[in-house]
Amino acid sequence: MEKLVLGIDVGTSGCKIIAVDEAGRIKNSVREEYPCYTPREGWSEQDPQDWWDGVKRGLKEMRNITGDAEICAVGFSGQMHGMVALDEHEQVVRRAILWNDQRTEKQCTQITQAAGGLDSLLQITNNRMLTGYTAGKILWMKENEPENYKKTKYIINPKDYIRYRLSGKILTDVSDASGTGLFNVKKRCWAEELMQKIGISPDLFPEVVESTDKAGTVTPEAAKETGLPAGTVLCGGGGDAVISTAGLGLVKSGRIGITLGTSGVAAMGLQECIQNPNGMLQVFCGNSAGAYSAMGVTLAAAGAYQWFRNSLGDAESMRAKELGCSAFRLLDEEAASAHPCADGLVFLPYLMGERAPINDPNAKGAFLGITSTHKKGDFARAVMEGVAFSLRQVYELIQGVNTNRSSGEIVLAGGGACSPVWRQIFADTFGLPVRTVYGSAEGGAFGAALVAGVTAEFWHSLEDTVKLICTETQTEPIAAHVPLYQSQYEKYVKFYEALKWSF
Repeated sequence: MEKLVLGIDVGTSGCKIIAVDEAGRIKNSVREEYPCYTPREGWSEQDPQDWWDGVKRGLKEMRNITGDAEICAVGFSGQMHGMVALDEHEQVVRRAILWNDQRTEKQCTQITQAAGGLDSLLQITNNRMLTGYTAGKILWMKENEPENYKKTKYIINPKDYIRYRLSGKILTDVSDASGTGLFNVKKRCWAEELMQKIGISPDLFPEVVESTDKAGTVTPEAAKETGLPAGTVLCGGGGDAVISTAGLGLVKSGRIGITLGTSGVAAMGLQECIQNPNGMLQVFCGNSAGAYSAMGVTLAAAGAYQWFRNSLGDAESMRAKELGCSAFRLLDEEAASAHPCADGLVFLPYLMGERAPINDPNAKGAFLGITSTHKKGDFARAVMEGVAFSLRQVYELIQGVNTNRSSGEIVLAGGGACSPVWRQIFADTFGLPVRTVYGSAEGGAFGAALVAGVTAEFWHSLEDTVKLICTETQTEPIAAHVPLYQSQYEKYVKFYEALKWSF
């Protein structure tokens, strides 16, 4: 009988479920979408029941596909920082406030001040208090929805809600806990001292496990709803920004990976916890015991390109339906027809504010340098280039704290990595070869499956999985383009400060 592990990724636009065999090959993939709600500008919420309904549909479809194969373990990845509030009956109190929600600037300032200032906060958590983090959302609910806060008994993350629905157990893992802003990353435990300073009870937070630890089994009730066999082992899993790096082989220090999902992530695996000067990066616990990850997360990477398609790509969307292809493919063709650097057109991708390389929830997106000669292809290309520039800034921050030599390449992942145009733009912007690797298009789901494979003893450790991650494409920088992109990048980095007054 074939043995498989599943990886479930609870993303922002939908959930993805993949099945992986003992050789690390992806056998099947299923995706289900669900809505996102924006009650006000800068707010972003989802209903956890929508996640569960999507996962149930996806698991039933996956079981129909896999047939009699043995499911040895299930791993979890999910959008980080989302606040899922449960009451004493373990029912959802309100819609989850998501990672890209920007309502908590005031609360983040209060938390930093209560900690004794930024330096004191970094001593406790090694991370700034960013508006995306869970801590500010909890304080916001306490101040603005006191009845909901009073009802709340547990605070968990999105992927942990799915594990709870499958197992009845309420817990989280060290990588996702790192993204709450209330976790002592170095000691791998909750920062109870900080919780007490801001008036939040440590009892709100669940037990924390390592990513590869066994973390419950599927209950008979969940088995009926999903088709998964009762007793199937579930593992701790990880936050998507961290666990997706496991799927890129970023287990040891040195190699830089960039993920082009809704958000953008530039990350490097670490063997020890490093200091985070000024809190410019996110330094989180990794998915192996004792491992860490240094990263910077931008709020609108492929999400910016999706915005462009939704807002300005109606013609391409209609034509794509007629041709039976993706509207993104048609926009890519228009972008490819434009000159490098889009004839001087620059795009700032701050559509949801920004977290890295700047920390400004009020930042706004912009097109700069528009002339009467620019066509839609120039705008499409400028969006792709602006995202690449923003992630190059994050890359340079990581290189600044990296005490090991870089591998001299970029490993590119996420849905945006499927675009040859975008791969070439990244190679030219960074002046480095860009590789995509097996499983990279599956994002956090593949990392979650590899972690589950360690839990199921397919592999001894995550380091053993690195050899499974083979190169699929390699894109070399075009020598003539590199100086052009260097000049455009130097302009780009000046525009935020020049326009900040208007935000």
